[in-house]
Amino acid sequence: MKHVYFMPGMAASSLIYENIKLPEDKFTMHFLEWIVPVEKEPLSIYVKRLLAHVKHVKPVLVGVSFGGVIVQEMAKQIEVEKLVLISTVKSNKEFPRRMRFSKTTGLHKILPTSLVQSIDVLSKYSFGIAPKKIEMYKKYLSVNSSIYLDWALDTIMNWDQEEPIPDCIHIHGDADPVFPIKYIDDCIVVPQGTHVMIVNRFRWFNEHLPELIGS
Repeated sequence: MKHVYFMPGMAASSLIYENIKLPEDKFTMHFLEWIVPVEKEPLSIYVKRLLAHVKHVKPVLVGVSFGGVIVQEMAKQIEVEKLVLISTVKSNKEFPRRMRFSKTTGLHKILPTSLVQSIDVLSKYSFGIAPKKIEMYKKYLSVNSSIYLDWALDTIMNWDQEEPIPDCIHIHGDADPVFPIKYIDDCIVVPQGTHVMIVNRFRWFNEHLPELIGS
């Protein structure tokens, strides 16, 4: 029996995996949730605290977006059987130009992360976000702490991983606007997959994840 731990994306809950199904005779699914960081907490210390919720030896780790960064950091502290990365990056060399610009200028530090504390505000004033997406955010975003959001943005911007971890499985959509495919190397491409494809393309994952994890 393989134990598979799922880490959600930035500020999201494990509900993003609600439609992911793995054969129960081969896999046991476990879902991790974000914990509130200590202000300016080093990533390695945060991950060590999060690993207290991983109860099995040599697990399979699956992470989406910023959660993909987190599981890569976990794999530096424990031995894993498989590392599956979805809609994320394997090193800071895969960051898009706007992220590199933001890191250089510190632009991310002045973003109004407190707005995320009220999805209703986003809904009221639209900000160009489609109503369907607003509803999706309401359902899946679970962390509205500005301390967490400030920490998460600064942490990913300053992620110092320059080379990918060997033998990881990277699944990426060719229509991902957050981490555009043109910056991504060595991945399994999901046609028309967006950054939230774990939610809206779950059938693809249910078809392919068992083989990818089990091989």
